[in-house]
Amino acid sequence: MRDLSLTALPKPPAPRAGARSPWLAAAGLCLGLAAALPAAAAGPASDAAEARVDRRQQRQEERIEQGVASGSLTRREARRLNAQQAANERAEQRALADGRIGPREAARLERREDRSSRRIYRQKHDAQTRP
Repeated sequence: MRDLSLTALPKPPAPRAGARSPWLAAAGLCLGLAAALPAAAAGPASDAAEARVDRRQQRQEERIEQGVASGSLTRREARRLNAQQAANERAEQRALADGRIGPREAARLERREDRSSRRIYRQKHDAQTRP
């Protein structure tokens, strides 16, 4: 059976003046990679969230324009819906203030767009029409 008692390990050589320990360099490299990877991984997801929000806002603006053209939205309704779209755009710009849209911010923007979409539908399908 082997002797499992602790034996003295050889002492590492004394560092030269101004030399960095290889362990310290490796630890610094690992910390640098650990800090960089989440930021790099969040970039594409943030870009996708931003693109999704932008496409949805564009479609909703087109729905409002179509409603005005068909007469199913009055000018007042269209003005209010456009103001809501502008508020959504400002909310998106606030979410992008730190350079990316995080998961919570994306969910919040999605809920705002859901509410706007319901308002557009309700206004287009109510009894008010433009003469």
